[in-house]
Amino acid sequence: MTEKNTAPGTKSGTTQYYQVSKKNLPLYCPTESMGLWNSHPRVYLPIEDSNGVAKCPYCGTEFKLTDE
Repeated sequence: MTEKNTAPGTKSGTTQYYQVSKKNLPLYCPTESMGLWNSHPRVYLPIEDSNGVAKCPYCGTEFKLTDE
């Protein structure tokens, strides 16, 4: 999983954007690489069923499935 960039949109002013590969499935948020300070209940994101894109309903982090 790699963090790609940030974009405007959340309370703190940025939305995290991650590219994930199939080896990272099943996908859940918060990921192990996210800080404990912005933790929320773990939620599994069905990225395979949603055209390879998913957004966490708690923190707004966006994930995109890559072919890698």
